[in-house]
Amino acid sequence: MFSVIFPGQGSQMVGMGKEMYDKFDIVKRLFNEADETLNFSISKLILDGPKEELNLTVNTQPAIFLISYSIFNVAKKEFNLDLNKAKYFAGHSLGEYSALSCAGYLDFSETIKILRIRGDAMQNSVPKGQGGMVAVLGSSVDIIETILNDNKENFKAQIANDNSDGQIVLSGKTEDLEKLVKFLKDSSIKNIKLPVSAPFHCNLMKNATKIMTNELNKLNFKNGQNKLISNVTANEIESSDELKTLLIKQIENRVRWRESVINIIENGVNHFVEIGPGKVLSGLVKRISRDIKIDTINTQSDIESLKI
Repeated sequence: MFSVIFPGQGSQMVGMGKEMYDKFDIVKRLFNEADETLNFSISKLILDGPKEELNLTVNTQPAIFLISYSIFNVAKKEFNLDLNKAKYFAGHSLGEYSALSCAGYLDFSETIKILRIRGDAMQNSVPKGQGGMVAVLGSSVDIIETILNDNKENFKAQIANDNSDGQIVLSGKTEDLEKLVKFLKDSSIKNIKLPVSAPFHCNLMKNATKIMTNELNKLNFKNGQNKLISNVTANEIESSDELKTLLIKQIENRVRWRESVINIIENGVNHFVEIGPGKVLSGLVKRISRDIKIDTINTQSDIESLKI
C-alpha cells in the first residue's frame, strides 16, 4: 500500500521540470496555462531563472506546485500509472495544495492562483528583516518545547515545522531568534539560520491568515478522489469544509510532518512516492522510518521504474 507526498518550499531550483517540459506536450500546456492564469511568465522563471526571483516566496509556491502537478499528470496520462490508488495524499506546507489539487479537490488554475496569493501574503506579513527561521538539529520536540516555555521572558519563538526525528524548525522575530540561537549554542544544540524571507507557520503570519481566509472562502472545493492528511492535525481530513478550515489554520500552525508520516505508516502504508522537485521529503521519511520503501519521481526514467 502506498502514499503520494508532495514537497514544499526549499525544493526549487532553476531548470526544474525542463526534461518533462521538452518531452511532453501536456507539460507545455500546463506551463502555458500557468502563465496565462498568473499574467506573467512563471515558465520562463522556472526554466531560465534568475534564481533570486525564483526563490521569492511569491514565485516559489506556484512554481513548485506547477512542477509537482506536471510530473503527476505525465505519470498518470502518459504512462498510465494509477497514482490515485494511493491510500493517502499528503504534502509539506504548500505541498498540501499540490496534494489536494492532484486528488481533485481544486482545479489547476484555481490552485496556482491561490498559491501566488498565499506566497505574496506570507512574504509580506512581516516587514523584511524583522522575522526568520532557525533549524534545530539533533534535538527533540519535547526538549525544544521545554526550552521555549522556560525562556518565555527572554525570547519568544514557535515550532514551525516538526519535520523528522532530529530536525525541527523554529520561527520568530529576528531579535528573539538571535537570543534563542545564543541559548542553543550555549546548550550545545546544533542550529542553522535558514535563508528565508519571513517567519512562516507562526502567529506573526496573522495578516496572511486574514488574506487567505478571505480568498479560500471564495473557492468551492470539490469531493476529491483521495484521502488527504492535514499538516495541522497530522490526521485524515474528513470533509471539504474541514479542508478549507485547516488550510486557513495551516498559515500560523506547526507543520506536523513527522506525526503525519507516522500516522500514515500506522495505517498500513509501507511505500511513499514523492512527486515534485528535489528529494527533501524522501530524506525526512527515511529519518522517520528506515523500513519504508521510498521512490522520488523527478524524471521520465523515475516514472518508468516506478512499481506501485
